[in-house]
Amino acid sequence: MADHYDTLGVTRGADEKEIRQAFRRLARKYHPDLNPGDKKAEDSFKQINEAYEVLSDSDNRKKYDRYGDNWKQADQFQAHRGNSGSAPFTWGSKRRTTSADFGSLGGLDDLLGSFGGSSGRRRRAPAPQRLETSVEVSLEEAFSGAERNVTITKDGKERRIEVSIPAGVKTGSVVRISLDKENQIFLNVTVEPHPRFERKGNDLYTEIEVPFEDAVLGGEADVYTLNSAVQLKIPPESQNGQRFRLAGQGMPRLNDAESKGNLYVTLRPRMPKDLSDEERELLTQLKQLRAERE
Repeated sequence: MADHYDTLGVTRGADEKEIRQAFRRLARKYHPDLNPGDKKAEDSFKQINEAYEVLSDSDNRKKYDRYGDNWKQADQFQAHRGNSGSAPFTWGSKRRTTSADFGSLGGLDDLLGSFGGSSGRRRRAPAPQRLETSVEVSLEEAFSGAERNVTITKDGKERRIEVSIPAGVKTGSVVRISLDKENQIFLNVTVEPHPRFERKGNDLYTEIEVPFEDAVLGGEADVYTLNSAVQLKIPPESQNGQRFRLAGQGMPRLNDAESKGNLYVTLRPRMPKDLSDEERELLTQLKQLRAERE
């Protein structure tokens, strides 16, 4: 598997801005919409997205720097060495109860075996068989949760089942599904990049354009979130690049959909075009007035 830093073309000491700029440059180059029918570009785009989702998240990046391609198993490695861990949670689905935990659970057989009795006379139950597959979801689906039909192969036979993806997942999340006592499915989740939002943890970032005069004089603008629209009040004399925080309009927290991150909106005033003679005259007067004040 390619090194994520090499995929984005950045050094291991790159900061968030460098990583973000590298991702945007490569995403524009390899986006499937700009390369229709190009399988190589599509594969490159997926690798770029996966690398960015890992390196743009500070927790995932720390795990990746330490464990490399096995970073998803970091939580389990730490738990196996005696560190504290978190228990899976459950939620209802259409036909079954599904469990999920986050951070890969590789080495499950070893973990289960460690709980056996010290006496060799006790026979331990066989560990559940681990079946793995991957799923991709949109940011909207990661926000609200989704249903997926996945195909698994067991004993040379394919089986198609419906699974539930909980709200709040991100790239690197692993959803565990207990089919029965003998079989467990592990879904490796990838969240696709979004054209309007950038995600950092549970927070979302976006930009909006507003008329030049609204930035100067103040006004209101509609901000479209992943599931609704909210109105942003723009104070007078707002500057290009000014950022506003909309509390609770970000991504839901895993296992607590009622608690959400924030949405950060960056203001981009739109410069006027096709000025009328009257408008040009008014701006000329404004320029003169501003010059007299200096």
